[in-house]
Amino acid sequence: MNARACDTDVLVVGAGPAGVAAAVMAASLNLRTTVVEAGQVGGKLHRIGALENVLGNWSSGPQLAEALSVDLERLEKAGRCMLVRGLAVRVSGQNDRAELVLDDGRVLTAEVIVVAAGVTDLAPTDVNWITASAEFSAPPLWRTTPQDLTARTYILGADRPLGTWLRAHPNVTTTLHVLCPPADAYKAAEVEHDGRVRLVSISHAAITKPRYGDGWTIEVAGRDGAKTTYAATSVLNNLGNKPMAVDGLNSGEDGYCSPHEQHRRIRIAGDLRSSRFQRITTAQGSGAEAVLAYYYDTALPGGGEPR
Repeated sequence: MNARACDTDVLVVGAGPAGVAAAVMAASLNLRTTVVEAGQVGGKLHRIGALENVLGNWSSGPQLAEALSVDLERLEKAGRCMLVRGLAVRVSGQNDRAELVLDDGRVLTAEVIVVAAGVTDLAPTDVNWITASAEFSAPPLWRTTPQDLTARTYILGADRPLGTWLRAHPNVTTTLHVLCPPADAYKAAEVEHDGRVRLVSISHAAITKPRYGDGWTIEVAGRDGAKTTYAATSVLNNLGNKPMAVDGLNSGEDGYCSPHEQHRRIRIAGDLRSSRFQRITTAQGSGAEAVLAYYYDTALPGGGEPR
């Protein structure tokens, strides 16, 4: 198929760090580039209060998200990239093209699609170590201010946003009671020595509304099976993420999509690849690499079909 017969050369799903890095790389290689995004450019960066391991001296996620937005605007004004607003629902790879279907029925075609859809928040109903009554809801930790905390605030899960939240609020003195199953203990490594954190290793938590009063009752089963009951004024969600896989991708049992298991015209970048590589810097690198791999496979003299 002639490259000009497709709507674009490179179609990027998602305008987070990985997606924007892919778009910048594609535009720099003079490839026609389209980015599809349903929400904000920068994605989950808008909720990250403090940055620590990202090059460029950025102090917060929203600051970096604004820079990504400026990058896309610059490419659009130069005619090197187009931003399409819409929700991607299905991808497919054909012998001569890749196709993306949006939720409004539009179909976009490209020589290659880079899927950088990212992740979304896990809910208590998504994990097997929590049971809760129907009326239970847990606001996310990242949306909480220090003023919202009390001595009886409990946090479900020790995922990395806990460390980010603590760095964003260095003057917090309230002890954070964090319930964490053994399988997730590795996530707590960066905060386990922080004096403001009390890690409670558990096998199960049952959350119900107390018969009298406000808040929640949490019955916790420890690793040895012994049960303890806590009276919580509030419970916050810090369970982590689940992949936002688009239909048509090959995913593993955990829902993540290995780049090596996809059609040759479908490339995976960013947090969607694995739960173990969810870092901004690695996401950016994977977005750029996905485009470069396509470029070296097809665009250079002697190149052939995408691998």
